[in-house]
Amino acid sequence: MLRALARASAALGPRVAGWARTMASQQLLVAPPGALLKPLSIPNRLLLGPGPSNLAPRVLVAGGLQMIGHMHKEMFQVGHVGGSSGSLGKGQGAGPDLHARCPQIMDEIKQGIQYVFQTKNPLTLAVSGSGHCALEAALFNILEPGDSFLVGVNGIWGQRAADIGERIGARVHSMIKDPGNHYTLREVEEGLSQHKPVLLFLTQGESSSGVLQPLDGYGELCHKYKCLLLVDSVASLCGAPIYMDQQGIDILYSGSQKVLNAPPGTSLISFSDKAKYHHTTPVISLYSLRESLALVAERGLENSWRQHREVTAYLHQRLQGLGLQLFVKDPALRLPTVTTVAAPAGYDWRDIVNYVMDHFDIEITGGLGPSTGKVRGGRRSEWPGMRGGTPATSPLPHRVPCALVQAEVAVGGSPGQQGHPCENTLL
Repeated sequence: MLRALARASAALGPRVAGWARTMASQQLLVAPPGALLKPLSIPNRLLLGPGPSNLAPRVLVAGGLQMIGHMHKEMFQVGHVGGSSGSLGKGQGAGPDLHARCPQIMDEIKQGIQYVFQTKNPLTLAVSGSGHCALEAALFNILEPGDSFLVGVNGIWGQRAADIGERIGARVHSMIKDPGNHYTLREVEEGLSQHKPVLLFLTQGESSSGVLQPLDGYGELCHKYKCLLLVDSVASLCGAPIYMDQQGIDILYSGSQKVLNAPPGTSLISFSDKAKYHHTTPVISLYSLRESLALVAERGLENSWRQHREVTAYLHQRLQGLGLQLFVKDPALRLPTVTTVAAPAGYDWRDIVNYVMDHFDIEITGGLGPSTGKVRGGRRSEWPGMRGGTPATSPLPHRVPCALVQAEVAVGGSPGQQGHPCENTLL
């Protein structure tokens, strides 16, 4: 057989060359880019902007595993023999019991999402796309043209929800508040009573201002008026408590790239029975999401909430001790995963943000949407917390306050408080 193949290859040689000449009917005008002939180089930065986040070592390893098909039984087979196989590296070898040992990755991800959402909804899944994609999936599956849609707009994400609702053709009623404010039960009930909406949108963690929206009682209130409750938890999930079922939330979504510290491009979403709603999934990203959810499960959701609260409280203390003012005045309404600092008068926030990036490799931002230019925002670095981080071990409370003060000195003169203790601090 080998000799026959060799004779066939020799006979086909001239013919294959002719095919190649026929296909290449024109000369190439664009040469191979020289930049692509060099090794890929990525800077080592502390990412404290709106996302993505630094990845935990375990998540980085998961992202380097071999690709499998998104329809393979290892991804989502239901009713498989045996239980969870632990880490993704196990159960991949050949052998007669391979089917019994292969992890069902989508099942494990679903269970992880149910845990961090605190829901038993069967319709709980990860979808391809960012948190914005999940918002669109929710609105396009719930709203019909002409439906009444009540939106809490106290930052950029409420604005996005209102914009999408208008494109769908819904009758959008925006409850507009200045950045940094939240909605009370009384205000929401007034909107429900007046507009009779089929859906209410609230953002739990408004990352553009750093405000934390309370959620207890809002689901019950919506159901009293025969309205569904949709909540954005992209910036807050795993950093602030949320209880989807107990709080009566009908649709809840989040993103992979925030507190979960997974690569961007995957969103988490769950629909209640009242809000019931196929694509090629991002397989490698799902490996990473699975490991991020596993880290939360191993640490414990309540421990995750506590660690975020403790590190953020310590950071706020350090910032205020340096004379910087927090944008959200009420400590109870400060989002544990996003710290917003009021931009001091006389400073251009762009200068401060650029200085911190250029000199310290730390990413912070200058607000989003209606808060642009009013605040400097940064999320805490979550991945050290994945290993049981504390205020003493997290890099954020120590590096960021001094970087901000030194940036203010460099770009505008004196910091908010004279005689600050950061001149000789090693960052």
